[in-house]
Amino acid sequence: MKPKGLFQSFFESEKAGGLVLLICTVISLVLANSSISEEYISIWHYQIGSHSAEHLINDGLMTIFFLLIGLELEREVYIGELSKIKDAILPISGALGGMLIPALIYFAFNVGTSTENGIGIPMATDIAFAIGILSLLGNRVPVSLKIFLTALAVIDDLGAIILIALFYTKTIYFTNLIISLSIFGVLLIMNRLKVTNLILYLVGGIFMWYFMLNSGVHATITGVLLAFALPFGNGSSKTISSQLQHWLHHPVAFIVIPIFALCNTAIVISKDWIHNFSESYSLGIIFGLVLGKPIGIFLFTYLSVKLKFTHLPEDLSWKKIIGVGFLGGIGFTMSIFVTLLAFEDHQIITNSKFMILIGSLISGLIGFIWLKKSLSNVNPLHEE
Repeated sequence: MKPKGLFQSFFESEKAGGLVLLICTVISLVLANSSISEEYISIWHYQIGSHSAEHLINDGLMTIFFLLIGLELEREVYIGELSKIKDAILPISGALGGMLIPALIYFAFNVGTSTENGIGIPMATDIAFAIGILSLLGNRVPVSLKIFLTALAVIDDLGAIILIALFYTKTIYFTNLIISLSIFGVLLIMNRLKVTNLILYLVGGIFMWYFMLNSGVHATITGVLLAFALPFGNGSSKTISSQLQHWLHHPVAFIVIPIFALCNTAIVISKDWIHNFSESYSLGIIFGLVLGKPIGIFLFTYLSVKLKFTHLPEDLSWKKIIGVGFLGGIGFTMSIFVTLLAFEDHQIITNSKFMILIGSLISGLIGFIWLKKSLSNVNPLHEE
């Protein structure tokens, strides 16, 4: 069995996007700690109207990223790996474990402190980086492992979206929220009436985003809502859902996420950075990502198989699941995103971003080495 169509396109774009993301991160860190540090960082604080460039990127541009995630999730639910309950339980259980255990670890370090609100930071998985690392292992990687990681990461992002909506909304302006949700309702009615004009949905999506932005609920939620409002039909390449998903792959992988990375990794590393590791939130992030993710993903998938809720594909093994668990510890994009919502103190935000980078780096290295060893005796599948 080989990945086909949009899944292949999604996987390939995320694979290449992971490399671009890494390059952008390195460039941003170097510039932020160079002689032009102030000038570089000021770019992201430049005011455009009443908002900074950073705000427009995180609240506006990232909505496009969430739209793509929503479209991929919709496809998985209707005709993909999540369309059959028994098959879906494996990545769903892994994602749940990969969110719950890191959250508990973070909570254990930060309960009763001012940084308790950062509980969602180690719960996320960065799709682009995780798939990018997996792709470095070449054609020895079983297709089912690629699908498991992709499905797990997409479900993980959905969990992060729900978390943002429920726990990181401080003040709700109900009038704007009702208007935004009413527009969503109109789009759903258009879907039922088989309206297939993509422009109408995108215009409606823009208005929905504007009112959501001014409702207090994070505006990026509208990306996912719009995805599920678009007509999916039979999932063929002729549907507007498929066409939009195909069109968004490269812009998201090579424009949206790299810009987000450049903006949010402009981190000035202080001379006493080593002392940051003693902070409770730092320990929660590091241990949550590096240990919580693999423990949670393995434990929950193992239990779901042993309790016969699902089954482990023939070409997978528990060693490979553990390896993917470590790749799940690459939080990066979503972890940084949650950090910006969880904290207000600039120093804590900066230190948390640095810890996310460290935790993601450690997780990625361990995951790569673990899987390389696990796949060393596997014959190449020549799938590329």
